Amino acid sequence: MKPVLPTDSKSICVFCGASKLVDQHFFTLAQETGAALAAHGYRLVYGGGGIGLMGATAIAARDAGGNVLGVIPKFLVEIEDLLPNIEHVIVEDMRERKHEMYEASDAFIVLPGGIGTLEEAIEIMSWMRLHLHAKPLIFLDTDGYWAPLIDLLNHTISAKFSPEWMQHHLFRVQTVEEALTLIKEQWENPTFKGNIKVGGEIDLL
Repeated sequence: MKPVLPTDSKSICVFCGASKLVDQHFFTLAQETGAALAAHGYRLVYGGGGIGLMGATAIAARDAGGNVLGVIPKFLVEIEDLLPNIEHVIVEDMRERKHEMYEASDAFIVLPGGIGTLEEAIEIMSWMRLHLHAKPLIFLDTDGYWAPLIDLLNHTISAKFSPEWMQHHLFRVQTVEEALTLIKEQWENPTFKGNIKVGGEIDLL
């Protein structure tokens, strides 16, 4: 496996869907995100595919002169169409893909996506809850796509399955500029995280 080389600039990972069937406004958001990362001098780290929102984000970043790193497992290389003129790291499996994307990134933007995108975002949030990292994660949509998930996550907090401090790490915005502003703020002044403890004892009746 080719190692992920360090970069002088900050890197932002974008999690998003690979479906070709979604509405055009999702593609527009992906293109805006890729172009904005390039304009701000951030390297885009993404899942390596050339289709769906993944491809739209990477193409926009590349065409705007940005630095792009794609990380993709062997079995998806032919399925998801590698884009030319983009650096790729080909790994063995999905677990290694997520690990390499995490290690190469300083923050995460979650665009609309399906089960795979959900799984990636929730795992990063789980690691944050366990104090394994302090990298900001921002959900980005223009139409309320992620609102039901944010509601569910808040429900886990109100039911006391998740700590209250996590409520202050549930970031959802509507524009990529808002996302980048919030990420920079979190880098400079991270929101407080409580302790790693599960909680006190309760009486079992």
